[in-house]
Amino acid sequence: MNEILLIDDDTALCGLLTELLEREGFNVQAVQDGETGVERAIKSPPSLIVLDVMMPGIGGFETLRQLRASGGLAAHTPVLMLTARGEDVDRIVGLEIGADDYLPKPFNPRELVARIGAILRRSAREAALRESTTAIQPNQEVTPSQSQWLTVGDLEIMPTARAVRCAGKSIELTTVEFDLLLTLINSAGQIVSRQKITRAALGRDVLPFDRAIDTHVSNLRRKLGPDSGGSERIKTVRNIGYLYATSSQQTGAS
Repeated sequence: MNEILLIDDDTALCGLLTELLEREGFNVQAVQDGETGVERAIKSPPSLIVLDVMMPGIGGFETLRQLRASGGLAAHTPVLMLTARGEDVDRIVGLEIGADDYLPKPFNPRELVARIGAILRRSAREAALRESTTAIQPNQEVTPSQSQWLTVGDLEIMPTARAVRCAGKSIELTTVEFDLLLTLINSAGQIVSRQKITRAALGRDVLPFDRAIDTHVSNLRRKLGPDSGGSERIKTVRNIGYLYATSSQQTGAS
């Protein structure tokens, strides 16, 4: 059974969400402050954490930073952040420091369940890929399937190992960033809609005023850096989506 850890100082809301999620088959634990939440997540890592931004004590952002820096399973546990409606800065900061998705308050409880389901399905797919990947031992012969890298310019990506190299240097990406990049690389040189990218990386549809995927693209650009010619690797196609540029497109607008 999937376990959800709620970290929110609103006890009434925690009670309502606990009742709702338990009806959906989840095992729910709720705590009212970030310090306790970090301790609980490290001691017994849940399947997913629902984390409020505005809390007394260390607050949601610092709680997330501590989780991501904790090492072990807690550092990689998916996090859905609850933010105040209209607070774009909160959403951007949360995604930049490692949240998987966000949901503005007040929200429809059914949407929370749908978001949690999408994140857990994505996490399950990633876990299945890790388990199916054969570990290569020293002096072991490497088969073509184990060494298959997708290459666009100086960027290399291995889907089975979820590994990325850029200009020969290994790049650490979050789950969302990797799925986003793989979606673009599979259609390198072609425009990919925000809807398609959001479904592939976040497991859901784009919502009105939804900028989550744009923030993930911004983070991915920063980690990859510009190409050898100084141009953005990922081009914005206004009102449509994004494009991973091939060498012949590197002079296009970004």
